[in-house]
Amino acid sequence: MPNLAHTTYLQIVGFAISTLGWILGSISTGLVQWRVWHVANTTLITSGIAWIGIWRTCFFSHILVSPNLKTMYCQQFSVMDSFIPREIFVAQGLMLVAIILGAAGKAVCVFGLKNVFQGTNHEPRIPHWFTTGGILILLSSISIIISVAWNMHSVVNNFSIPFPSTFGMPSNPEKQEVGAAISVGVVSAILLFTSGIFFLCYRLPKDFDNRVHPISDEDSIFSDGESICSGLQGNSRSFLSLKHYLNATIHCDGIKNEAFVWELEDQL
Repeated sequence: MPNLAHTTYLQIVGFAISTLGWILGSISTGLVQWRVWHVANTTLITSGIAWIGIWRTCFFSHILVSPNLKTMYCQQFSVMDSFIPREIFVAQGLMLVAIILGAAGKAVCVFGLKNVFQGTNHEPRIPHWFTTGGILILLSSISIIISVAWNMHSVVNNFSIPFPSTFGMPSNPEKQEVGAAISVGVVSAILLFTSGIFFLCYRLPKDFDNRVHPISDEDSIFSDGESICSGLQGNSRSFLSLKHYLNATIHCDGIKNEAFVWELEDQL
């Protein structure tokens, strides 16, 4: 049976890539820099720049300061707030789903790799584990792609958000730009998608067969070395062919076997 560890180089690389992609996806979920708003009124927003994520909005201010922050003011929002646009609402759910699916896919693939390197009786199921893990990772990638693509579309088209007055944010920016969180999400989606494809590409070797086969008649003749040697010494003609005598003579090296010579002359 071939060494299955030599067939999983691509999957090991895929696991490393998926780990990096999953970490970047988690970072993107928590970052506030999904959208960068440039505003004209710098009375509250001192720097003239505000950052909008999928969980909160923040900006630097000399007037409004959040607890534990020296010069930054942040306000959180959730799915219960009616002013949140659909793309942010969807991104909140899909990014969490992506993190869960990515973690589950990695866990399944780790189980598959464990069976590859530890050598269990479940080798034929290894492709199924890699396929399942790859599908979960691909779904994680698709969830991130939908989230970042929809929010990027809103930024490019300069869509507004009707923030309540307590947020200190204008409803319409002068202009807005794609933030670093979306860029990180795009990289994460690409890495996860590539990793999922790597896992889906796994196939067992063509010559792999872990089934137990019965011993052939020819092999069974040599299962008992004692009986072979005794048969040769007694000029036994119970062997089936000249090939058997050759193999038997090699097996019983050192025995003077006149029966072998006699049978050889008959065969020739």
